Amino acid sequence: MTQADVLAKLQTIFDDLFLEPVTLIPALTAKDVPEWDSLMHISLVVAVEKAFNVRFRVGEVEATRNVGEFADLIAKRTQER
Repeated sequence: MTQADVLAKLQTIFDDLFLEPVTLIPALTAKDVPEWDSLMHISLVVAVEKAFNVRFRVGEVEATRNVGEFADLIAKRTQER
């Protein structure tokens, strides 16, 4: 699964969770989206784990600096299955 594949699937998750439209690009961060607070972050991680059938280790998601790195982490986890 490529980063582009992951971003396309992530876009549907973001569309479902966020009230305002968010256009995903690799450089996007939580600071760029006013609605993306700590509770939304938890909801996002849970939705991603469910949609991609993956589990993240403690601290992995927090170590990513932007959506691109998060997509790369998701791709890595899907390949490990």
